[in-house]
Amino acid sequence: MPDAAHPAPMNERRKFRREGEERRRQDLIDATLDSVAEHGLEGASLRTIALRAGVTAGLIRHYFPGKEELLQEAYAALMGRMTEQAKAALVMEGASPRQRLAAFVTANLNAPIIDARVFSLWATFIGRAGADPTLARAHREGYLGFRNEVEAVVAEVLGAEQRRPDANELRHHAIAINAILDGLWVEGCLAGEMFSPGELATIGVKAIEAELGLAPEKGEDK
Repeated sequence: MPDAAHPAPMNERRKFRREGEERRRQDLIDATLDSVAEHGLEGASLRTIALRAGVTAGLIRHYFPGKEELLQEAYAALMGRMTEQAKAALVMEGASPRQRLAAFVTANLNAPIIDARVFSLWATFIGRAGADPTLARAHREGYLGFRNEVEAVVAEVLGAEQRRPDANELRHHAIAINAILDGLWVEGCLAGEMFSPGELATIGVKAIEAELGLAPEKGEDK
């Protein structure tokens, strides 16, 4: 173990410092999301965020130039986490492309992505995006990032069907699939108690398979 006589190598100290700074940035982003959920965008001041994170407002400025940049990072993190949670469902050893698609859709239409707090945060940020260029940019980047993931999944599924879609066809499918998922996601977040377990995911999978022109698999209802 390093001590004064045997200090840690310089590269280890730098790695520790980078990891510590990244952890602090994430803590500040989490505190921002908590503050926005509780107080709204206007009420989530740097002072409120600092109190939530247990730091000074001055320390926040060490990591972020100001509140707008912090809000942009928080919104980007919110959208990025949702995308990463959905992508995690794609890691299925031995699964067919179509099974991976179904898992991806199902992940998007269940907890923790379907969540009242997540929806409330998203709605709060999106309501401001039209008038705030920094939030608009974060939204655009998050949307395009998710759509790229959808295109990759679709290309794999259609490739397994011996179809070779061009970039324009993939784009159109991704836009339509994103719209299907968004609509069902909103319903699940706002009125989840109205649906039986797995109902939204089942509807989503069937709608997306129809969008892609996939024939029902054996054992499926036609």
